[in-house]
Amino acid sequence: MRQKLGWSRVRRIALLLAVPSVLAACANDNGQNSLSPKGQNAKDIANLINPIWVIAIVIGIGVVLATVFVALRFRDNEGKRNPKQTHGNSVLEIGWTILPALLLAAVAVPTISLIFKLAETPAKSEALQVEVVGKQWWWEFQYKANQPKFGVDEKVVTSTMLHVPVGAKITFYETSDNVLHSFWVPELSGKKDVVPGRTNVLTITASEEPGLFRGACAEYCGLSHANMKFWVKVESKADYAKWIAGQQEGPNQAYEGEVANLTGKKYQCVNCHVFDNSATPNYGPNLTHLASRQYFAGGMYKTNRANLKRWIMNAPSMIPMQSQECRLPPPATCVGMPSYTTPISQNGKPLPLMTSREADVIVDYLLGQK
Repeated sequence: MRQKLGWSRVRRIALLLAVPSVLAACANDNGQNSLSPKGQNAKDIANLINPIWVIAIVIGIGVVLATVFVALRFRDNEGKRNPKQTHGNSVLEIGWTILPALLLAAVAVPTISLIFKLAETPAKSEALQVEVVGKQWWWEFQYKANQPKFGVDEKVVTSTMLHVPVGAKITFYETSDNVLHSFWVPELSGKKDVVPGRTNVLTITASEEPGLFRGACAEYCGLSHANMKFWVKVESKADYAKWIAGQQEGPNQAYEGEVANLTGKKYQCVNCHVFDNSATPNYGPNLTHLASRQYFAGGMYKTNRANLKRWIMNAPSMIPMQSQECRLPPPATCVGMPSYTTPISQNGKPLPLMTSREADVIVDYLLGQK
């Protein structure tokens, strides 16, 4: 004989199933919230999604209640006659075919309209032109030259921190030099895939108020995908003009002496980085004005002395990287920044390890690059 499932047990099971869902919905400590739109693109998307959510919730509740009612009303019960068996109901079958079709049509029309609207690209003179390159695992931003409306005379190459003026339109030309990525700033716009060998275009409108918005890669791209963040700093037109003017200047300190010897010869940092020209991209981030960025290392760490020193000496201890052979010449390959505190040999000869004092010399130079 089958044992009946008591109401108390049903309630306990329902509670156990509901708790994980509630806890998962409450967890959001990454600084991103697509439900709090600030840019016009994000607002348009929210205005489309919110009514659909309401319709979906109403339908979902109705389906669940109907399912529970039928399960209880017609459950197997000894001594109770089975309900009358019927075959087919034309009215119901036609109804539940036509109604979803009408709902989908009602959703499809504004959805397609918004897709075409978001795909529109304004004239180049009306939007800030920025090339976005997805790296492993960080973002490079190249402000195109000859944009007088936005104060950009010469090309500017930076990373992690994207500065834009309030209310401005920004057109991104996105590509990848490695694998598939996805560019996403939830509060400002929807996602756009970043594909190797192809340039995808995304235009967004910055918020009307200054703010700092966190972006991320939304497509799995390897070991440190979760650490591939970036920041969009929307600032007043005066602050933006000051920032872009500073970026177009040369380094604040002469790149020479001991720091040039350490980074150029002894540890060969210049194989991946540029220290004295903010218009030149390279395999790694351009460091000419590093101190002007609030965050570095894929937007994961604040730019300060302690973090920079630890990063320079042993970056893989802060962000996972495939960097075991980064200090060896070709054909050795790697992704990421090497550790200068882990012993490694080349042709049987140990390569030099970085001392604390040498790291301080490099950090002093980088913190002076505002």
